[in-house]
Amino acid sequence: MIAVGGGSAIVTARAATILLAERRPVRDLCTRRQADGRLTSPRLAAPKIPNWVVPTTPITAYAKAGSAVRDPDTGERLALFDPKTRAQGIFLDPAMALTAPAGLTSSAALNAFAMAVESLQACPDDPLAEALLVHALRMLAQWLPRLHSAPDQAEPRLRLMLAALLCGQGSDYVGGGLAQALSHAAGPRSSVSNGVVEALLLPHTMRFNAPVTGPGLGLVAETLDTRSAAQPAAEKRAIAAVEGFLADLAVPARLRDVGITKAALADVADHAMDDWAITRVPRRVDRQELDQLLCAAW
Repeated sequence: MIAVGGGSAIVTARAATILLAERRPVRDLCTRRQADGRLTSPRLAAPKIPNWVVPTTPITAYAKAGSAVRDPDTGERLALFDPKTRAQGIFLDPAMALTAPAGLTSSAALNAFAMAVESLQACPDDPLAEALLVHALRMLAQWLPRLHSAPDQAEPRLRLMLAALLCGQGSDYVGGGLAQALSHAAGPRSSVSNGVVEALLLPHTMRFNAPVTGPGLGLVAETLDTRSAAQPAAEKRAIAAVEGFLADLAVPARLRDVGITKAALADVADHAMDDWAITRVPRRVDRQELDQLLCAAW
């Protein structure tokens, strides 16, 4: 299976290999909540044909083993997981990188930026994951502005693709996706891509996580801020640095600015509570806290 394109093409190709091999209804194969409240993914034992990726945008999906399809009748995101669907190879080509509109490339890179920040907050004492994520964040902070100033050049796009690959690999070790879970649910209800929604939500999830993520936020502050992370209030500086970076890229600041109605927030929270990403967050969140966070972001 050769997937050519952005995240939707790559993730759909993985899902197709699962459905082709398993030959069962997708609801028998997807992650689902058990009677005890746990989210579990069934083991998918059938051999899978190899996946190769020719990306046009910088997304973390290159490195992942998960995929998802959306039920058009219910709006549910049905997640599938099988390590055998990881890409056998990734082919980065300058001409292919230039086929995507600059705005699409930027929004995809914002997804990687948000994931790197969130995963650093969740990162335990794991120097390998930390190395991947810090360098990914450093590259994203360096090359996203260059994409905006030189949208017709291939180098910023290829550098962002490499950063997204590093972020995808590092985040696999540690998780940490509250903004990711929310964007999975809110993105389809917005007028922009999931990457923009995830970046918009990031400062809010950082504030929520701050009571338990001081060291991780210190790493974010050190990477994005030229001052020493050992200074007091590294958490506040990390959030301010992220907000300033996103503002410089003209990322919308509120959910209402991207077409999400206040009436939709309850539905977003419902779907997010059943998202696999919410099981790997550094600070557990309940439904009431999720409602409060979304209202603050709206």
